[in-house]
Amino acid sequence: MDITFLLNGETVALSGVSPTTTLLDWLREDRLLTGTKEGCNEGDCGACTVMVTDASGAKALNACILFLPQLQGKSVRTVEGVSGPDGTLHPVQEAMVAHHGSQCGFCTPGFVMSMTTAHLNGATNYDDQLAGNLCRCTGYAPIIRAAEAAAEQPVPQWVRDDPSVKAPSSPFIPENADDLAAIYAKHPEATLVAGATDVGLWVTKQLRDLDPVIFLNRCDDLKTIDIDPDAVRFGAMVDMNAMGAAIADLHPSFGEMIRRYASVQVRNAATVGGNIANGSPIGDNPPALIALGATLHLRKGDGRRSLPLQDFFVAYGKQDRAPGEFVEAVSFPRQEDRLKCYKLSKRFDQDISAVCGCFNITVDNGVVSAARIAFGGMAAVPKRADAVEAALVGHPWTEATIATAQAAFDADFTPMSDMRASARYRLGSARALLARYFAEDQGQTVSVLEVSA
Repeated sequence: MDITFLLNGETVALSGVSPTTTLLDWLREDRLLTGTKEGCNEGDCGACTVMVTDASGAKALNACILFLPQLQGKSVRTVEGVSGPDGTLHPVQEAMVAHHGSQCGFCTPGFVMSMTTAHLNGATNYDDQLAGNLCRCTGYAPIIRAAEAAAEQPVPQWVRDDPSVKAPSSPFIPENADDLAAIYAKHPEATLVAGATDVGLWVTKQLRDLDPVIFLNRCDDLKTIDIDPDAVRFGAMVDMNAMGAAIADLHPSFGEMIRRYASVQVRNAATVGGNIANGSPIGDNPPALIALGATLHLRKGDGRRSLPLQDFFVAYGKQDRAPGEFVEAVSFPRQEDRLKCYKLSKRFDQDISAVCGCFNITVDNGVVSAARIAFGGMAAVPKRADAVEAALVGHPWTEATIATAQAAFDADFTPMSDMRASARYRLGSARALLARYFAEDQGQTVSVLEVSA
């Protein structure tokens, strides 16, 4: 592939690039820019963080699972390009020195890049901004102090990169959904790459050969968010941070769950459509969307079809998607907010759910009139709790009804035991989450983050 982008302010034009060469490997091996570190090589530790700028703004991304074609027409800045052309330190660099934010230094370049991006964007929620950067020795307190000190300083002009770089056209980097439909119809065996937060690991961990590969990153018409009086629609290429920002006012609990979905770097890359098409039984988005009554929109060539999202997941590793067919969007009806999403994981931030339960229960005059309950981590696919819903609908919204419905979980789920949780824990937690939803609906404090002595 032929790829053009800016690297630390200078144009880079590459020819004949392997589509699955990661930015991290290219930086370290071809450009000898070894400030960007290789830690986990799966987007978990943040040591490889770089800043990527396009028309949507500057984003912190993990270079280890970022393929070079995903940079087409964008600007990249590494830790070597954070200081000014004359060697002037960036305010983040000065603050890291002044506040003793580095010891061994291995994680420091990634922290600096996350902090530089946050500084440029005016983001000061540092617990979130730095959740994707792991520190092994210094401790986070001096790093947070450095970020707070740097926030008082102006953004240097030299890190404001050109958001749009003229780049050559490539049939495997389509410019819109129509082009994507045409090329995918010709190459239905191709691997589609949206954010590469999962596909990247197929390369870095499984060493898989993915050729041919079609990259969706320039399909701007798949990045639209439409919030109308009757419906909400997310294009397949909407990243998870954008989705979280859009959903927060409509369904705050869903937005809060997305805040705990991986890290800023991963959410900047991960897409709504990719998370669905992946078909993972432990993906956090599908249970929430199923609980909202979502519809999935698919396209193959010029043909389109829609189906309830819950019907897309057929079995483990199998989805209702034909060769050459791709996810175009997902939508759900505008509705009163009755949705609560509960994510249980061993770590609060940046962890895979052991159980993810989403509840959307409507109560009229003290009686349950409708219920949509969906879980991840409880079956081979994201799955509705049909028996539990049936035990609720038409009955009084009382503790006695909750107790009866809790017994119905055995009819809906036979979870497995694995390294994240036992089957017993999963079933017990699911029952407890229904009680938690009821308690929260009655005005009780249920979040451990809200409990004080």
